[in-house]
Amino acid sequence: MADTAGAVRPSRRVVITGLGAVSPVGIGADVFAAAVRAGVNGTAPIESFDASAFPRRKAGEVLDFEPADHLKRLDPPRWGRSGLLAAAAARLAVADAGIDEEQLDTARAGAVMGTTSGESAVVQALAEQWIEGGLASIDGELAGQTPASRIANAVSAELRLTGETQTIPTACSASNYALGYAYDLVRSGEAEVMLAGGADAVNRLTHAGFYALGAMAEDVPRPFAADRSGIVTGEGGAVLVLETYEHAVARGARMYAEILGYAANCDAAHMVHPDATSIAAGIRAAHEAAGVEPAQIDYICAHGTGTPTNDSTEVAAAREVFGDRIPPISSIKSMLGHTMGAASGFGAIACCKAFEQDFLPPTANVTEPDPALGEGVDCVPGVGREARLDIVQNHGFAFGGNNVITILGRVS
Repeated sequence: MADTAGAVRPSRRVVITGLGAVSPVGIGADVFAAAVRAGVNGTAPIESFDASAFPRRKAGEVLDFEPADHLKRLDPPRWGRSGLLAAAAARLAVADAGIDEEQLDTARAGAVMGTTSGESAVVQALAEQWIEGGLASIDGELAGQTPASRIANAVSAELRLTGETQTIPTACSASNYALGYAYDLVRSGEAEVMLAGGADAVNRLTHAGFYALGAMAEDVPRPFAADRSGIVTGEGGAVLVLETYEHAVARGARMYAEILGYAANCDAAHMVHPDATSIAAGIRAAHEAAGVEPAQIDYICAHGTGTPTNDSTEVAAAREVFGDRIPPISSIKSMLGHTMGAASGFGAIACCKAFEQDFLPPTANVTEPDPALGEGVDCVPGVGREARLDIVQNHGFAFGGNNVITILGRVS
């Protein structure tokens, strides 16, 4: 990319310096990491809507989330739950990074947030009003909360960010898309600092959709297990602070990880069925972008939904790239449920904490890994395991064949 003088800007190193997690297993990156490491189950009977008519009634909800406890500027009643989850996670990430608002302003900071369902909890409330009282009964102020763009807007409004503000609605790979886009903005010189991640709220529409697809677990999510039966929907806000290496060094920031590269592709083959060949191509492209070889990858933070099709396809794609030496591959959805647009954001946070604390995140609820996946599949069953990681890859896949792989490395 050329600047105004016509010179080519050099690509700059981009590091992650702040983590914000508002999750079903806890609020705050340290609480989140401790729960993940212990294999804590964050799914429970749904409380946010009446799920009594559904045969399967569990979700990963953030039951202890009080927006006013975290936010300084937003008026919670004027914002949808997804936006509030995003803004609270962003506030936590900025605090974790130790960067103040004046620094954010001079760094031209902005926000890129991913989502699957946008403000579907708001749409759900509007639909209930319409059904109960007719179109004239709809609350106009509530209707104004529906645009998905308000998720990133909430982050920028809460922190007074003046840089690019973008919501990326590429479903369950959206946080990885957001991380990749924010990475490009920082490394190219468009910004010194960016906030990136994703947010979604549990709602009836998403729950009903996955149930109708036959993709919902009977009890708890068990990715890679012989007895896995599907997903459990979840919610949360996951935000990471990205900045140039030079900017982080200048202010004495802690650096969790460096973003080495990423790749995005779309197989466009089937609306809901993942494609192993396309995923494998995405992994290879991410490796090339990051300048790494398959043998250097120490861990895969899997998409790992827990459906028989997803897990077998993901492992098949990994085999195409890694051969018989598949790195440990685990799924934190086993604890959080599927947090939709926030999923790969939470994956990135788990990877950063794994670098910091030297452990492999586990796949909880697994007693017998599926032998049909083949030899050499280490899904780190049960609880976390001590390990030093230097380079990891984080998967995000979405309906429609949207695949994004991010590669993170220990900062050296």
